[in-house]
Formats: sequence, C-alpha cells, structure tokens
Amino acid sequence: MKKRVVITGMGVVHSLGLNIDDFWGAIKKGKSGISLLTKFDTTNYDAKVASSISNFEPTDYIDKKEAKRMDAFTQYALAAAKMAMEMSGLNMENEDSFRSGVIIGSGIGGIQTLEDQHQVLATKGPGRVSPFFITSMIANMAAARIAIEYNLQGFNECVITACASGNNAIGDAFKVIQRGDADIMVTGGAESAITPLSFAGFCSNKAFTTNPDPATACRPFDIDRDGFVMGEGAGVLVIEELEHALKRDAVILGEIAGYGCTCDAYHITAPHPDGIAGIRSMQMAIADAGIQPEDIGYINAHGTSTPLNDVSETRVIKGAFGDHAKKLAVSSTKSMTGHLLGAAGAVEAIITALALRDRFVPPTINLVNQDPECDLDYVANKGRSEDIKYALSNALGFGGHNAAIILKKYVS
Repeated sequence: MKKRVVITGMGVVHSLGLNIDDFWGAIKKGKSGISLLTKFDTTNYDAKVASSISNFEPTDYIDKKEAKRMDAFTQYALAAAKMAMEMSGLNMENEDSFRSGVIIGSGIGGIQTLEDQHQVLATKGPGRVSPFFITSMIANMAAARIAIEYNLQGFNECVITACASGNNAIGDAFKVIQRGDADIMVTGGAESAITPLSFAGFCSNKAFTTNPDPATACRPFDIDRDGFVMGEGAGVLVIEELEHALKRDAVILGEIAGYGCTCDAYHITAPHPDGIAGIRSMQMAIADAGIQPEDIGYINAHGTSTPLNDVSETRVIKGAFGDHAKKLAVSSTKSMTGHLLGAAGAVEAIITALALRDRFVPPTINLVNQDPECDLDYVANKGRSEDIKYALSNALGFGGHNAAIILKKYVS
C-alpha cells in the first residue's frame, strides 16, 4: 500500500520575501517582485529586468566562514532549508538519520562562481583559482550542504532537468517516502543565475522579454507577452510519511498526492506541437493520486510569458482535462515571481500548498489583453477565495522535460 506523504515545513528566499509569511502575503496581494536589474551593467543587453534579491544576508543563516565557500544558490538553499526545518519542528537527534534524505534541484548551479573564477584564471593565472571553486560551483552542493547541516544520511541527490528541476525534485522525494525508503525528505530547488554570462545567453536565444518596464514585463497569457523574466532564490519543503508526522504531533500544512514525469523527446527548447507528453505527465499524476480530472480545482501553470509556452500549455491543459479545463482556475504566479528556472517548481509548489490551505487562488497579474489562443480562466489580476481540495502544479523544461505534481488539502 502506498504511504501518504505530508508537508510539515516550508522555507522560501525570494525578492518578495525572505520568509513564508512575507512571501505569501505579497503573492496574495498580487505584488510583483520584478525590478530593473542593477547587479551588473545592462547597457548592452536586450533585457533590462529581473526578479533579483537585494536584501539577503547569508550570515543570518550560515556561518560566515562557510558562507564564503558557497555560491549564492547554495546559500539560498541552506537558508530556505533552515526555515523549513524550524517550521517542521523536527529534532534530528530523535530521528533515524539513514531514513532522512535530501533532493534539491538546480537548473544551472554555481554559475556566478564559474564566471568569477574564470576571470581569476584569465587575469591572475591558474595558481590563484580558489581551492573551493569546484565545491562552490557544482550543482549537487545545495543537497550536500543541507545533508551535512542536519545529518541527513539517507537518500540524497541533485535533480537537473532545467526548469522542471524543482518539480522533479519534489516528485522524486515524494516517491522515496511513498515506497517506504525514508520517513523524512528535505526537497525543493535553488537558483542564482542572474549573472552577466547567463543573462547574455538567454538574451541571445531570444527567451527573455525586451520590455524594460518592470511593471508590465512579465504578462503570461497576454497577447503582448514577448518573453520571460528571470528570477532567483530557493524554495524548500520538509515532507514526511504521514504516520511519522502524526506520531510527533507535527503541524501538517498539506499533502502530496501524485506525480507524473515525461519527456517530449522532440526539441531542445520548443514544446512538441501536439503536447502529448505534457498531457501524459498530468494524466500520470492524476492516476498516481487515485482521483479523477474533475477533482482538480486549481492549476499553478508553468506560464512563462513566452509566445510558445503559454499557447502550448493551454492546449496541453485542455488535452488532459477535456471539458473540465474550462471550469479550472489556472494562474501563472511567475507574473509576480519571475521564472526561477530550477527553483521555479519548488517555489510554486509552496504557493500551491498555501493556496489549498488558505482557500485562496493567487492571480496572474498583468493580464490585460488575453490571447484568444489562451482561452482558460487565468484568474486575471486579482486572486480569489475558492475552496479547492486538489491542485496541480506544472513544470516544463528545456529539453522537453515535463513534471506535474498534485497537492491535496490535508484531511486527517
């Protein structure tokens, strides 16, 4: 029999808030975390905006000496994990460390460290490259550092599936517990890719918006959308086997009920025209949860604000849900958060869980002129109260990765 898996802790690092309450409060109000990019000179860049974190102090969460040996994406992950662990109330001295694990996704890893150390190599020579270069850059370090911090000696891995990484990490961690291989998993995603080289690459492949106005740059499902806005940060969840959580009287925030994962096997960036793999991933998640499509009340869409994605995802939702698609509330919270790449699914899973808990569907802001090809209910501009029992969070990544997770309002 499949074990039930519940959420007992959450942590987030984002421009909209460095804790769950501030972040969720901003999302409910429809606030945007997008601003003009000031981390580096964008004069020669086509894109001018990002959802960039400016008030994060790593030593509030991490030892100063160790923080210097980490890329920002690892710092964000550790900070979010600390919040999630504190919320969960877990005391790891009372737990079996080999039944406690970590899966953290990152699409890019420590690219700022890579850029910085390449500059050192070019200007000062190989002897001056940091001995901590490799262990700061490699993408598994967020998962490794969290495990070291909390003595989590069980199942541990790093998922890298581009913008589906966060959902895949959570889905895989869910499966580890569901099949009985762990009692506790710390899972989510972290990203810090707002760097000169990364930004130039996305500008060159024309994925970014060229709209310089932060207030209107990210507009999923709007006819005037022209590309995505990059974000950064981390989202981390503590998930547990239900009976384990109940035995320690944990506060249960929500339940993970289903997971589906497929690949388009079609193109390195473009979605498949018929969307069959995206449809299948949602169908797999629904089947895994043991429910019907009509049981889903809300979808947190991938919704990147790119011309191809929004039309394709709309088509895929209609393919998976049929007539019920028109009755669904669908929103893209990337309109407020920007696109956090490998951390997107994790942050959006947190939003989805809170939407279920608080009976509130967050909005898609900046949706003024809805694209006729995007013809669903996208909860335009203002969130609304809605009592939903199941919600689905979608994530799609370069390379054709599709990952869908289903969350459920916890009922004892």
